[in-house]
Amino acid sequence: MPELLLELLSEEIPARMQDRARADLERLITDGLKEAGLGWSGVWTFSTPRRIGLSVEGLPERQPDVRQERKGPRVGSPDKATDGFLRSVGFDSLDRCEVREVKGADFWFAVIERKGAATADALGGIVTGAIRSMGWPKSMRWGDTAFQWVRPLHNILCLFDGRPVPGSLDIGGGEPLAFNGSTVGHRFLAPGGIAVSSAADYRAKLEKAFVLVDPAERRARIEEAAKEEALTITRHYFIREDRALLNEVTGLVEWPVAVTGRFDAEFMELPPEVLITSMRSHQKYFALETADKQIAPFFIAIADMETGDGGKSVAAGNERVLRARLADAQFFWDQDIEIPLSGRVEALKGITFHTRLGTVLERVGRIEKLAGEIAELIHADRRRSTNAARLAKADLTTGMVGEFPELQGIMGRYYALEGGEHAAVADAIAEHYAPQGPSEKCPDSRVSIAVALADKIDTLAAFWLIGETPTGSRDPYGLRRAALGVIRLILENRLRLPLLEMLRQATDEALRPAIASGTLTGLNRDDGPRQAFQFIVDRLKVYLRERGVRHDLVDAVFAIGDEDDLLGMLARVKALDNLLGSDDGENLLIAYRRAANILRIEEKKDGRSYDGQPDSELFKLLEESELDQELVLAKLRMPERMEKEESYGEAMTALAALRGPMDRFFDAVKVNDEDPALRENRLLLLSNIRSVMGSVADFSRIEG
Repeated sequence: MPELLLELLSEEIPARMQDRARADLERLITDGLKEAGLGWSGVWTFSTPRRIGLSVEGLPERQPDVRQERKGPRVGSPDKATDGFLRSVGFDSLDRCEVREVKGADFWFAVIERKGAATADALGGIVTGAIRSMGWPKSMRWGDTAFQWVRPLHNILCLFDGRPVPGSLDIGGGEPLAFNGSTVGHRFLAPGGIAVSSAADYRAKLEKAFVLVDPAERRARIEEAAKEEALTITRHYFIREDRALLNEVTGLVEWPVAVTGRFDAEFMELPPEVLITSMRSHQKYFALETADKQIAPFFIAIADMETGDGGKSVAAGNERVLRARLADAQFFWDQDIEIPLSGRVEALKGITFHTRLGTVLERVGRIEKLAGEIAELIHADRRRSTNAARLAKADLTTGMVGEFPELQGIMGRYYALEGGEHAAVADAIAEHYAPQGPSEKCPDSRVSIAVALADKIDTLAAFWLIGETPTGSRDPYGLRRAALGVIRLILENRLRLPLLEMLRQATDEALRPAIASGTLTGLNRDDGPRQAFQFIVDRLKVYLRERGVRHDLVDAVFAIGDEDDLLGMLARVKALDNLLGSDDGENLLIAYRRAANILRIEEKKDGRSYDGQPDSELFKLLEESELDQELVLAKLRMPERMEKEESYGEAMTALAALRGPMDRFFDAVKVNDEDPALRENRLLLLSNIRSVMGSVADFSRIEG
């Protein structure tokens, strides 16, 4: 069956935008095909720095025929109604309509039949609509055009069944870009025009023209070429694994050629992170390392060119650029170590954290105090924790971090060690930003945990205080990341912390700059800590669901809202899951729902809530007394059992023990007795079932 081939040729598209652009283009084109009633068998998307496109296989030659029936007005209706109906269906007279009986009355019906148009005729509008609808993080206009796109668009190759699709893209100035059947090869190695007839022909001819259009193929070529190039130096050096850099470089070249370079051994005295960052972030080079993960004085650059000298000139040019970068880094290092971190803290008063939250120095004071409180709770060394918190942001004043912002914390560790600080303090400085994502290792030393938690709790409390909270996809201050960091630090290190109280303390400290400046208006002083805590809880729910924990059990436990200990809440969820996985638990849930349903119906009917203790003197049956006794015992013991994580299992066992008395009660007792006093007493007994079980979880939220 015929295929659609589309290539949009432009100036260089940023690598970070290409993956999303391919997905957007596929979605927009396939949505257009669906709307046109066109099916397909497969889609392949591709991109390089200069082009993005797709091929759609298995398209029909024509759109399907359409038959549509439209009911009109009743026969004999006024001419105005009849004329309006005819206009709506595109008919010129009632002679083209049919009369049908509907429920004893005659109505006009229009049967509209349209032959399917040629697929090629529909594709032009689908393609132009997709191009105009592509969402880019940043767009631009060029020349005297009004059209906006990520970069100037030069050519649109658009073929269906080997022939150009009729159509063009109006760019709002100059000649429209007419759809055609040709493209160009590599900008320097094969810049001439290339006529193509199919996707297979396109791929083959472009490869001969030094363009690998498939990003997966390019990525594999880069990976293999880099490994082979490393072997030309020695078998003892290996490419440092860096999937993010590999993906980025894939989007920077059309014809990858690996080139080896080296740098002077004198720079090997710099911290390895500085060497890697100089190579990776600025130059997009792959670092080499030894088997024991030590950085080697070599790099692999991926050029987008083949040269007559085997890449020697390219390597020499890259070496010169890197040498200048590393010389700058060496200069910053030599200058920075002249002043110890402790001597840099005061300079943080010159850096504004937020106009309403004071300077970084003021924030450091808050973190230092909070870190000391957390250290006491988690049995960390308080002196080292507060010292690490005081020094954690000091590297922001160094030349190295000014040049390489991504080395915040990491350089602080090196400077702390150079200044004679304890290793635990230095490690806490390096790790206090962590974890910044789901894959980053979570700190596990107590001093590091105290400082990392203090930093994140202060961030959450401070921004909730001033009302700068995430909205939709916007989260400019990384509050979702901070909340997830708090969750991981607590759960992975099994910490029992009064998190809400910590947020309240942090809020009180964050108020000080506002109090000093008199800018107290618009602050969320009272509700901020609770709202920040609820935000963390909401993130925890997502975190647990992604790990296979039943969402209804999470909701059931968290709905109680009677504690701020995340580890304890998780333990409740697990204990509840164990209970409901047993026969007693499953039947207990059935009995609870029966009690809750009766109460809900009767409370709605009576216009009142049944709360309180039943009168034991009104019990007429043994089953009433037995259930009441079990509920009283459970109510007495439940608070104690819910205080400690190790007792949650006992609490669930106590609930399971209610199953038998509840079953016997419902088998023997008529709740809605004719005697109003007996009915009320029995409804109160049911309300005690609800309250006792509700002290553990909101069982009404449990599914199944």
